[in-house]
Amino acid sequence: MTQIAVECKNLSKTFNGTTSAVYDLNLTVKKGEILALLGPSGCGKTTTLRMIAGFEQPSHGTIDISGTIVSNEKKFVPPEKRGVSIVFQEHALFPHLSVFENVLFGLKKNEESRRQVTFYLRLVGLEKLAARYPHELSGGERQRVALARAMAPQPVLILFDEPFSNLDADRRARIREEVRAILKTSGSTAIFVTHDQEEALFMGDRLAVLNNGVLEQVGTPEDIYQAPTTRFVAEFMGNTDFLPGEVLENGIMTEIGLIEQPAKLPFTTLVDIAVRFDDVDFIPQRGEKSIVLA
Repeated sequence: MTQIAVECKNLSKTFNGTTSAVYDLNLTVKKGEILALLGPSGCGKTTTLRMIAGFEQPSHGTIDISGTIVSNEKKFVPPEKRGVSIVFQEHALFPHLSVFENVLFGLKKNEESRRQVTFYLRLVGLEKLAARYPHELSGGERQRVALARAMAPQPVLILFDEPFSNLDADRRARIREEVRAILKTSGSTAIFVTHDQEEALFMGDRLAVLNNGVLEQVGTPEDIYQAPTTRFVAEFMGNTDFLPGEVLENGIMTEIGLIEQPAKLPFTTLVDIAVRFDDVDFIPQRGEKSIVLA
């Protein structure tokens, strides 16, 4: 039986009594899963992350972490008692502490904790840099220190708030590969907030797409890209054209003809078919003198 690490039920957040940042969100994250929380700026993804972390109190709804309710109308568990770690965009390392001391920070200062720090520094490939200070590290190395520090307390959940946005494109691609591999090796459960579609598709075992505070779709990267359930998701995940159509028994009738695409909808339902350039193939017909112009 799959264990649930995090469950949000009917989660909403309103600011100043009028501005709805998140509305009636229902979401589960399985133990050992990486969930990418994706959407444009202002869609509510960071607010959702902050509510799970305990930095924001929901206006309505329930948050359950590892079988324990940490937030509802009658209860609010503070961040430090939720068993959750967070990796910030700026890494938030202490400049006056060494790599080892940064990872040790927050743990009990005993021999077992020191062994734990050494283990996680080895896991992220920084054991030989334990005595260095943050200013002596590259951006990617600082990112891995932040990850080791987040993992050292052995949290139920690790939250990532757009952690790679300050890195250049080449370094970002390399670091996200390393981070995903480390998370999978350790069996960690993580929620990864990003507005970058490529990053979400790479990092997430599943993606949750938000728009204006509403959860549009949850699914695997393949589901989200190849079978979007809303027009917003189709457009947000890549350049898309749409063909209006009508559901028939044997497919969907469009202005360019019948598309044999199964649709679990009643006959005569009007739909939009999302078409991307990589969905289209040109197949010359034998005996026809046709020329592809563009």
